[in-house]
Amino acid sequence: MYNSDDPGFVWFILTLKKKTYKYQFKQYAWTHMILLTVFAQSSFTVANIFEGMFWFLLPASLIVINDIAAYLFGFFLGRTPLIKLSPKKTWEGFIGASVTTIISAFLLANVMGRFQWFTCPRKDLSTGWLQCDPGPMFKPEHYYLGDWVPHWFPWKDVFLMPVQWHALALGLFASIIAPFGGFFASGFKRAFKIKDFGDSIPGHGGITDRMDCQMVMAVFAYIY
Repeated sequence: MYNSDDPGFVWFILTLKKKTYKYQFKQYAWTHMILLTVFAQSSFTVANIFEGMFWFLLPASLIVINDIAAYLFGFFLGRTPLIKLSPKKTWEGFIGASVTTIISAFLLANVMGRFQWFTCPRKDLSTGWLQCDPGPMFKPEHYYLGDWVPHWFPWKDVFLMPVQWHALALGLFASIIAPFGGFFASGFKRAFKIKDFGDSIPGHGGITDRMDCQMVMAVFAYIY
């Protein structure tokens, strides 16, 4: 990685021109800051995969779920504008997507936590089957709800994984960061006068438009 930067460094030195030194060095610095931001955050995504596919797929799925839920709730129930930067975003969409994302996090954690392919740490980026002791985070624990639910409620005893409670934190973070990632993208597109980043998904733009803030979510999941 370091050596791959050497040709660019040499080329930069050879192309320096009088009266533009300051501008060129500013551009050089900004280029490296952007590269550092992108690659540093990407490294957390890879680190999450090595911890187990669970820690990569769950956070990534929550961002997508929040984005889609916000669109659906906003389309069918949206009445109150949320932010001037993106007039189509509504409070109804924001709240509906937040609730959907948090519930989805709780349920998805239970489903994904049952499979060792998701929970086992990886030594490489292969997709082969894995076997391991998933650890206490993924082992169901018994909860008695008799004192907390009405007498007619059918499930008095439930088994939940501890990781499901942690998934609620991931869902809450995704509910906050995903919309503001969309607002940031909207501001960026307005600044450059473009409608979408792509056109691979008719009516919704490209893949980038549907995957806002994945890197930020990956960093949070790793640190958490």
